[in-house]
Amino acid sequence: MTQPRIALITTGGTVAARQSADGAVPVLTASQLLAEASTPATPAPAIDAIDLMSVDSSAITVSQQAQVVRAVMAALADPDLTGVVVTHGTDTMEETAFLVDLAADDPRPVVFTGAQYPADTPDADGPANIAAALDVAADPANRARGVLLALGGRVLGARGAFKASTTAIEAFDTVHEALPRPLVVDTLPERLARVDTYALYPGVAAGIIAAAVAQRAAGIVLAATGSGNTHPDITAEVVAARRAGVAVVVTTRVPHGQVVPTYGGGGGAVDLERAGAVVSRWLRAPQARMALIALLSTGHDADDVADFFRRSEPAGA
Repeated sequence: MTQPRIALITTGGTVAARQSADGAVPVLTASQLLAEASTPATPAPAIDAIDLMSVDSSAITVSQQAQVVRAVMAALADPDLTGVVVTHGTDTMEETAFLVDLAADDPRPVVFTGAQYPADTPDADGPANIAAALDVAADPANRARGVLLALGGRVLGARGAFKASTTAIEAFDTVHEALPRPLVVDTLPERLARVDTYALYPGVAAGIIAAAVAQRAAGIVLAATGSGNTHPDITAEVVAARRAGVAVVVTTRVPHGQVVPTYGGGGGAVDLERAGAVVSRWLRAPQARMALIALLSTGHDADDVADFFRRSEPAGA
């Protein structure tokens, strides 16, 4: 049996963190992470260790997320590579993994993993997660599945995944296990579009969208209540934003279920859609924002945005 070869790209996060007087900080290198992780795969994979960055994922920038995309694509340029594992903080893993998936037309497995507990704690879950991710990346059965997340004994597709617990080792869940994977880019430019996200709530102040437009945001994602609903004042702002050429996507702050435009009354999803917003039925705000950044950064227009979210809906849903 041919020995699999895996690129391990490290980006920091809790999986690489040790405790300090100032809190847990990512400090471990790829080699140090590998020393703690043992994989039962037969034969054990050869590892190409790539220390890309060492950041807390709550502080990662969109430019750094684009660096991860480029690093994965560069690794996959090697035809002898079996797959890629990326270690990443869990706070924003769903976003970076999804951004990579928007460009991942290579069938070889790309697997993100991380940890809920620092490496020097008794409950450290990183070594087991890294070992599992290496096994997933080495398994040819995982080809053509898109970017995957492997943590806490679960393997999920990146699309639709979200962090569901701040403490449980089964950190992630998914809104749907079989979302389609329309691709957007094969790489990302250095200059990326600004896209803002706003959570909507009772008493939300009018003017938040106008402020984003004034600050030259290229796109806005609204995490609305229920099935994509809000106050009529927000609908009026969406109209103005669309007239200014700003793309608007509306989804929900509810973790599970499809966003189905049902309600009117001036602020329902029916009204927002009529005002020019695109409804993201399955991708929640963090991933909808990543999609909009990728689309707008690569010259796609409003019709392309609508088409992407339409093609992201599973058949029969």
